[in-house]
Amino acid sequence: MSVVGIDVGFQNCYIAVARSGGIETIANEYSDRCTPACISLASKNRTIGNAAKSQITTNFKNTVHGFKKFHGRAFDDPFVQGEKSKLPYSLHKLDNGNAGIQVRYLNEDKVFTIEQMTSMLLTKLKETSEHALKKPVVDCVISVPSFFTDVERRSLMDATQIAGLNCLRLINDTTAVALAYGIYKQDLPNPEEKPRNVVFVDIGHSSYQVSITSFNKGKLKVLATAFDPYLGGRNFDEILVEYFCEDFKNRFKLNVKDNPRAILRLYQECEKLKKLMSANSSDLPLNIECFMNDIDVHGKMNRVQFEEMCTQLLMRVEAPLKSVMEQSKLSRDEIYAIEVVGGATRTPAIKERISKFFCKDISTTLNADEAVARGCALQCAILSPAFKVREFSITDAVPFPITLRWKSQTDESVGECEVYNKNHAAPFSKVITFHKKEPFDLEAFYSSPHELPYPDSRIGRFTVQNVVPQPDGDSSKVKVKVRVNVHGIFSVSSASLIEKQKGEAEDVHMDTEPTVQNEGRPEEQNKMQVDQEGQGEQSTEEERLNNSGSKDGDKQDQGASSSKAKSKVKSVDLPILANTTRQLDRDVLNNFVEYEKKMIIQDKLEKERNDAKNAVEEYVYDLRNKLCGIYEKYVTENESNQLTIMLEDTENWLYEEGEDQEKEIYQDKLSELKRFGEPIEERYREHEGRPRAFDELGKKIQLFMKAVDVYRQKDERYQHLSAEEMGVVEKSVNEALGWINAKMNAQSKLPIAQDPAVKVAEIIQKIQELEDVCNPVVNRPKPKAEEPAEEGDRNNGAHNGPAAQQGADSKGNQQTKPPSGEMEVD
Repeated sequence: MSVVGIDVGFQNCYIAVARSGGIETIANEYSDRCTPACISLASKNRTIGNAAKSQITTNFKNTVHGFKKFHGRAFDDPFVQGEKSKLPYSLHKLDNGNAGIQVRYLNEDKVFTIEQMTSMLLTKLKETSEHALKKPVVDCVISVPSFFTDVERRSLMDATQIAGLNCLRLINDTTAVALAYGIYKQDLPNPEEKPRNVVFVDIGHSSYQVSITSFNKGKLKVLATAFDPYLGGRNFDEILVEYFCEDFKNRFKLNVKDNPRAILRLYQECEKLKKLMSANSSDLPLNIECFMNDIDVHGKMNRVQFEEMCTQLLMRVEAPLKSVMEQSKLSRDEIYAIEVVGGATRTPAIKERISKFFCKDISTTLNADEAVARGCALQCAILSPAFKVREFSITDAVPFPITLRWKSQTDESVGECEVYNKNHAAPFSKVITFHKKEPFDLEAFYSSPHELPYPDSRIGRFTVQNVVPQPDGDSSKVKVKVRVNVHGIFSVSSASLIEKQKGEAEDVHMDTEPTVQNEGRPEEQNKMQVDQEGQGEQSTEEERLNNSGSKDGDKQDQGASSSKAKSKVKSVDLPILANTTRQLDRDVLNNFVEYEKKMIIQDKLEKERNDAKNAVEEYVYDLRNKLCGIYEKYVTENESNQLTIMLEDTENWLYEEGEDQEKEIYQDKLSELKRFGEPIEERYREHEGRPRAFDELGKKIQLFMKAVDVYRQKDERYQHLSAEEMGVVEKSVNEALGWINAKMNAQSKLPIAQDPAVKVAEIIQKIQELEDVCNPVVNRPKPKAEEPAEEGDRNNGAHNGPAAQQGADSKGNQQTKPPSGEMEVD
C-alpha cells in the first residue's frame, strides 16, 4: 500500500512518500523535486508541470496557473474579479455562477471548472508518485490553507475524486508543518507536564499563515491560528513588476502592460531578481533580450531600495503574529521556538520583523519548501494500516466560529446558537437535542463574516425530515449530531427521533430551546469527549461550560437523563436532506470523472504518436551521421547516395505534410527506412563481432585437438576413455577446423561493403555444436576405485561380539552402541 503526502501550492507542488523507514520527497521526470502548478492545453493534448511552465509565454492564453484560490468562488466574487485582470487566460461564468476557465483544447473552446483544473494537476502528481513507487497510488493526504472555508475544502475534495484519489485527510498547512516538526522530537515533555509551545510561520507565494501549537510526548494541539490570505511572495513580485513597467515606459517608451507575453517574462525575471536580493545587498542587474518590439531592456535594483518600496507589505507581517498571541493568551516567554517555512520567509526583512516581534531568534530547522509535504506523508502513514508509526495524536483547530440557526417549516420562530467557537478542537462531534412536532431546517453559517477571506458566510442548509409529534400530541425529542470532520468540513451527520413507548412514564420538557451536548457515552452526556481518530479526550470544566451552556442547562439535561432512564424509548433514524453552498451535483461529478479518464487516454495516445514521430526523426539524424562516420566503409557509393536522398526526403516530409500524422504512418515510415539502413548496420556489427567469434572458435578447436593428442600419448588423464569416443571428438574437431578455414577464406574474398559470407550467430552456433559433442567426452571424470577395507576394520565385529551392534547415523557414518550404563552423546 502506498503512503503519499501532497502539498498543492499556489505556484509549486511537492510530493512526499513514506518508504525505506523514512519520509522522502520524490522528484519528477525532470529530476526536480517541485512540480509547477501549471497546465497547458493544446490542440492534441495537455501538458502539466514543468513542460507546461515552459509554455507560459508561448501559449499564454491556454496555459493555466494561479487558480488555487478560485476553489468554490463565484465568478462575481470581488477576489476573482480582482485577479481577472492579472491573468493571461480567460475566466468564464458557469451556469451555477462559479468561476470557470476558458481555453482552447482539441481545437474547440472549452470551459473547465476549478475542480477539473486541480484534478488535472493531481493526476500528474499521482502519475509522478506511481512512477517513483512502482505501484498504484490511491490513498493520500493533501494540504490545504488553514483559512479555507467549508465550500473551498469541499471543492478540493471533489477535485481529488475526479483525479481518482482517496483523500484520507485534508490537513492544514501549518498543522502538517507542526507534525513534521514534532514527531521526530525525543525530548518533548510528558503529558502531565507543561507543554512546549511553538509558533509556526508559513509565508508562501500567495498567503501568510501562523499557528501556535503545543507539544507533549505523543501529541500536538493547535492552540490558535491567524492568517493574511492576500500576503505572499507574489505581492513582492508585483511591486518589482510595477516599478520596472514604469521604468521601461520612461526610458524605452514601452507600454509593457499592453503585452501579455512581455508582462509574463517580466514577472519571471522579477522573481529571480527578488531571490537574488535575499542573498545579496549590492546592486543587481535585470536584463531581458528582445523584450518588446525587438528591444533589449535593462535595469537594476538593490535590497535597501526594494525594502523601502515594500514598506506597506512588510507592515502587514506583524498583525497575524499579534492576533495569534492574543488568541492563545500566551506570553512571549512561554514560546519555546519560532519555526519559519515557505519561500517568502527567505526574505531578510520578513525574518527580521518576525524575530523582532518575538524578541528571539527564529529557527529554520525544517525544509522551507518541503516541510508541508513531509507532514502530509507522515499523517498518511499514521492513517495507513500498512505502516507502523510512532503514536502521535493531532488536534487541529476550527479557524472560524460556526453558528447553527433552526426554523420549522410552518413555524415562524427562529433560533440559533454557536456550536463551534474560534479555535475549537477538531475533528469534533456534538449532539443537539431539539423538541419538534414537524420537520425543520438547520442553517449553518460562519458567525463572523468580517473575519472570513470569503464573501459568503453560508455553509449549508440541512433539512431534518420525517419529524412527527408523539402519539399524545407532544413535541418529539430529536437528537441531531453535527460534526467538523478530519477535513475541517462541517456537516449534520445524523438525526434520530426518540419515541416514547406506550404506557411508560413521559419525559416532559417545558422549554423549546435545544440542548447542546458534546458527544460522549450515554452516562457521560454532560462531559465533552473529543472524537479524534478513535481517541477520546475529556475536557476541563471550563470547556464543558463553554460548549454545553450554563450549569443550569447541565443540571436540566442530567434530569432529562434520569427521566430517560426510567422510561423505555425507541430511537428512529431520520433522513437529512443536505444543500451545501456551491456543492457539485453527484451526476456532474461523475461526468467530470469520466471526462478526466478520456483526457488521460488522449494524452497517452498523443504521447505514443509523438514518440513514433520522434523515433523517425531520431533514426534519420542518427543514420545520416553514421553514414559519414562508422558506417562509411560498409556501404557502397550507390547505396550511400540512395539512402542519403531517402533521408533528406524523410526529413523534409517530417517538417511539411508529415508534421501531424497518425502513429501508424510514422511506424510505417520508420520500417521503410530500416529496410535500407539495417543491412548496413548489420554489416558493421558483423565486422566488429566476427574476429572475436572466430577467435573463440579457434581456441575451442585447439583445446579439443590438444586433448586428442594427449590421449594418443597414453596420458593417464584420458585412459578411462575409449578409442571410439576419442574418435568422435577428433572427427568433430576436424570438421570444425575445415569449416572455419572455408568460411574465413570466403569472407576474405568479399569486400567489406557486401553482406558477410558467415554471420556471428553461425559461428556461435558452431562453437555450441562443438562443445555439445566434445565436452561430455573430454570432461568426463575418472571412475573412483574401491578402497580395500583395513584388517582391523574386518575383524572389528569378531572382537566386539554380538553386543556391539553397529548402525549408521543420518549421515551414513558408522556408529557403535556404547556399553550399558554409559551416556550416549549425540
